[in-house]
Amino acid sequence: MGFTIGVDVGGTKVAAGVVDDQGAVVAAVREATPKTDPSAIAEVIATLVTRLAAEHPVDAVGIGAAGFIDTKRSTVYFAPNLAWRDEPLTERLAKVVDLPIVVENDGNCHAWAETRFGAARGCTDVVAVIVGTGIGGGIVLDGRLYRGGFGIAGEIGHLRVVPDGEACGCGQRGCYEQYASGNALVRHARRLAAAQPDRAARLLDAAGGDPEQITGPQITAAARDGDPVALECFAEIGRWLGEGLAGLAAVLDPACFVVGGGVAEAGELLLGPARAAFQATLTGAAYRPQPAVRLAALGSAAGIVGAADLARAR
Repeated sequence: MGFTIGVDVGGTKVAAGVVDDQGAVVAAVREATPKTDPSAIAEVIATLVTRLAAEHPVDAVGIGAAGFIDTKRSTVYFAPNLAWRDEPLTERLAKVVDLPIVVENDGNCHAWAETRFGAARGCTDVVAVIVGTGIGGGIVLDGRLYRGGFGIAGEIGHLRVVPDGEACGCGQRGCYEQYASGNALVRHARRLAAAQPDRAARLLDAAGGDPEQITGPQITAAARDGDPVALECFAEIGRWLGEGLAGLAAVLDPACFVVGGGVAEAGELLLGPARAAFQATLTGAAYRPQPAVRLAALGSAAGIVGAADLARAR
């Protein structure tokens, strides 16, 4: 049984784990992300990898990060939430880590993990949509990750769905993630609670009466308690999510969609309206096989598991 290390580099934490060939995480560590200092991020990654490698016989290291990764899977062209710009990450880490290193987009890591070991196991054509603060994605076609001509395919969150719509952190307007993400959920809830405080009583009570203090977990809890504004917010976000899946199905024709990320932990509160909108807007729905829309199975471990397995398959 061979072990590899997977590292999931996020905007707030760097998580690393030792993963076996069945996708099980046998040891894990984490540290805060020094996101404004590229060299410090590399130092944290190296420290975690060295710590794990000292305790387990590992063969390679996979690193997943939200950003554009080059075709050689070694350089981060751009990471919107980190200070990486043309960052030669593999070269930097190779000076202190004596193991083969693979760098991969985090959405690709999630898609690969769910295809190999999770909700899409057994499927060869899969689209993963990671609904968190924004939206990430990964595409598996004919059993292989699809990375595109320059290595940066799968940026699903930045499909433009509303011309001149909500401003996005990428610099454009009207991106998918501005309507179907955690940020969109919170923004919609705050607007509705401010306009309709009587309907949002549970939600406002959780936020101390201030709509601007409403958070995503509060919206999920209020929706589970039947708060009408919270439920309306999930219905709206779910509708956008499902319509986006229908558009992706028209282009990619996957056998399965996997929806993961922090917002997806709300389960059917999100997936129920998403499936309904998907069915309503899928082209030729009555005359074609229906792709499954499944909740991700691996949770927060998906990034580590996918990165580690991609390093194994290098």
